Amino acid sequence: MSVVGFDLGFQNCHVAIARAGGIETVANEFSDRCTPAVVSFGTKNRTIGIAAKNQLVTNATNTVSNFKKLHGRAFSDPYVQKEKKNLAYELVQTANGGVGLRVMYMEEPHIFSVAQITAMLLTKLKETAESNLKKPVTDCVISVPSFFTDAERRSVLDSAQIVGLNCLKLMSDMTAVALNYGIYKQDLPAPEEKPKIVVFADMGHSSFQISACAFNKGILKVLGTAFDPYLGGRNFDEKLVEHFCAEFKTKYKLDVKSKIRALLRLYQECEKLKKLMSSNSTDLPLNIECFMNDIDVSGRMSRSEFEALSADLLQRIDAPLRSLMEQIQLRVEDISAVEIIGGATRIPAVKERIAKFFGKDVSTTLNADEAVARGCALQCAILSPAFKVREFSVTDVVPYPISLKWSTEADEAEGFHEVFNKNHPAPFSKVLTFYRKNPFQLEAFYSDPASVPYPEARIGQFVVQNISPSKDGEKAKVKVKVRVNTHGIFSVSTASVVEKMEVDEAEEQAVESGVEAKNQGSVDAMEEDKSVQQDHPDAGPQPQVQTDEQPSSPPPPPPPPESTSEEHKVADTEKVEKKSDKPPEAKKPKMKVKNIEVPIEANFVWQLGKDLLNMYIENEGKMILQDKLEKERNDAKNAVEEYVYEYRDKLSGPYGKFINQEDLSSFSELLTETEYWLYEDGEDQPRQVYIEKLDELKKHGNPVNERYREAEERPKLFDDLGKRLQQYLKIVEEYKNQSEAYQHISATDMEKVEKCVQESMEWMNNAMNLQAKQRLDQNPAVFTSEIKAQLSALNSSCHRIVTQPKPKTESPKSDKPVNGMKHNEDHKDEKNNTVPTSQQNGDCHPNEKETIDMDLD
Repeated sequence: MSVVGFDLGFQNCHVAIARAGGIETVANEFSDRCTPAVVSFGTKNRTIGIAAKNQLVTNATNTVSNFKKLHGRAFSDPYVQKEKKNLAYELVQTANGGVGLRVMYMEEPHIFSVAQITAMLLTKLKETAESNLKKPVTDCVISVPSFFTDAERRSVLDSAQIVGLNCLKLMSDMTAVALNYGIYKQDLPAPEEKPKIVVFADMGHSSFQISACAFNKGILKVLGTAFDPYLGGRNFDEKLVEHFCAEFKTKYKLDVKSKIRALLRLYQECEKLKKLMSSNSTDLPLNIECFMNDIDVSGRMSRSEFEALSADLLQRIDAPLRSLMEQIQLRVEDISAVEIIGGATRIPAVKERIAKFFGKDVSTTLNADEAVARGCALQCAILSPAFKVREFSVTDVVPYPISLKWSTEADEAEGFHEVFNKNHPAPFSKVLTFYRKNPFQLEAFYSDPASVPYPEARIGQFVVQNISPSKDGEKAKVKVKVRVNTHGIFSVSTASVVEKMEVDEAEEQAVESGVEAKNQGSVDAMEEDKSVQQDHPDAGPQPQVQTDEQPSSPPPPPPPPESTSEEHKVADTEKVEKKSDKPPEAKKPKMKVKNIEVPIEANFVWQLGKDLLNMYIENEGKMILQDKLEKERNDAKNAVEEYVYEYRDKLSGPYGKFINQEDLSSFSELLTETEYWLYEDGEDQPRQVYIEKLDELKKHGNPVNERYREAEERPKLFDDLGKRLQQYLKIVEEYKNQSEAYQHISATDMEKVEKCVQESMEWMNNAMNLQAKQRLDQNPAVFTSEIKAQLSALNSSCHRIVTQPKPKTESPKSDKPVNGMKHNEDHKDEKNNTVPTSQQNGDCHPNEKETIDMDLD
């Protein structure tokens, strides 16, 4: 099972994996642990990551970036319309009113959804993880901003599904950072003690997020979150761009915004200048050659000037900080530490602003870029059975209050209930009880639309079906379970009709025992046992809504058997009623409660249809195959080019004396012709053409290479053979001189050795004489493979004979134990069973499988 965490950033992405030694952030094919969130489309294939970022200026209209916040939005969304003006590529409206990105791919116009573009990025990150793990990757945890709505989160899950990833959890950025921080801490207070409060601030390229978390040993609880989704590093870049656009217009009469390529180059240079100013307080230059109309431009900026330009942005930092403190109802003095991450927190003014608000120095113990990915990988390891991780429970929060509304039976005023308030623990389930005669509809929406950075307040509609009056004509009791799941997504998960039915005593006892056994192993039943029930204030004339709260993480301890389920509660009540003073003949028939599950039809805002999702999966598979074919074609082309340059260099060097003048002339001419062909007609040819061209070159080059290699290896092999012959000759001579070391060998065997040595020596002398007559530019008279074969034959014939051990003289047997134990015997256990020594020493059985123990210290 793979354990991978993906940090899908607005500008850059990171991949973290779990190994036995802990969590590791892995590098891509460019040995860079940061992969740009950029996808570029070409005439033959698409490029993703660093290679795509290199085309931001040269292939601007077909290179897609800054698309993360377009998830789950309508084309008419004000944010989309604002972003559209600043993007080099074209945004269009799709058939369902969503956002499409129009690009030229394979020399044809294509429209891709945001989910598809993110899936392409995940394809690249998945390949990076697989190349490091050396195995397929399916299970993962993916990060999303804490302010993402349900529609945006579902869109990210669709992207994971398109690329074949099983997302175990969508994890909020700040929760991932908090987990990465807390799981390594050894000094956290005990669970019963007052928790340690830590604030995490993250200013990335496009947004500012902040959260407060309470830590105890093995426990993380998010207390609250606040954010400014439109304040990030790119806003500071825009300030510099606006300043230099105005300066260049005055100084050079250039309208930078009229040319998208010039504007993109200026953005890149301003971002570099911003990073330099974070570490230098002096004036810094900005120089761009051939900027526009072959004009070189230059400017200067100091840190103080930059801070003056960004004064309004710096003021916006305080609002989320104040909002957070109001939510958690704590004083600044109660905060133990303030941890900052994110690229934009490296700006000194940002760091100072946060430190000033909390009245303490900010901490930078976490990796500003990789903390989110590492936290996601840790969460994936916790969820994986393949890794043994220190127990650590994580409780997130619901970022926005969520309410339900419904129509009453008599079409009176609509019912309304806030099922999850802001900062409610998540994941979490609640059960609402309705009394209805007919199917009914529930509509979920955000209670405070003004606090949601999304124009659509609706979450979705849920129709509870197959509802009919009970047998006596009364309203049916319907239990509806609403849930914010592990991804932070709201849903009406189940609905069931509660029916009471008579049962005889024998059947009731059998049912009771079955229900008890079943519910003792059921997490949901255990959660229900700890539920808090309350009458809904808007229930109308009858008690229409009853709320049972079910926390989902961590699971509570098992309940006592006598209260495992609602069915059991009813049965217990019946038993109590039996203990009355009435005579036995007056006892009432026993009743059993039965829950009949009914279907729910869910319609979410910007839901991706199944047919469309399958089409996206198929298209992604085709594009992956096309990328693979194009890579193989490019590799074949590069192999031809590499062969040309390698042999041209070697023919004028070490290979020169291994080819005659005539062959050298024709081979050199062929190399030159192939080089010209590569950059003209051979620029874009099928893979097979390059393979055939390489084979043609190898017909000329391989014999030269073989002669060179043979000449390099032959002397050493002859030397090895000669040394071995001398060794055996010396042994034969010692045998003839009556050396005691070899007198145990029979004369017949030693004659075989001597004969074999003489034959091998004769062969070697003849071979060396023949080779000495050959020129270097001719094929060898004797090949290294023949020398190796001769050496092998010599060893196989002689080595066995000359290394015969001397016969051992028998000594009297002794049963006396040494150190209380006989030699060459296995240890015996108490039952006289043989115990292998390896297991006595604590070694594991070779077939025994265990979980991997992660090192978190």
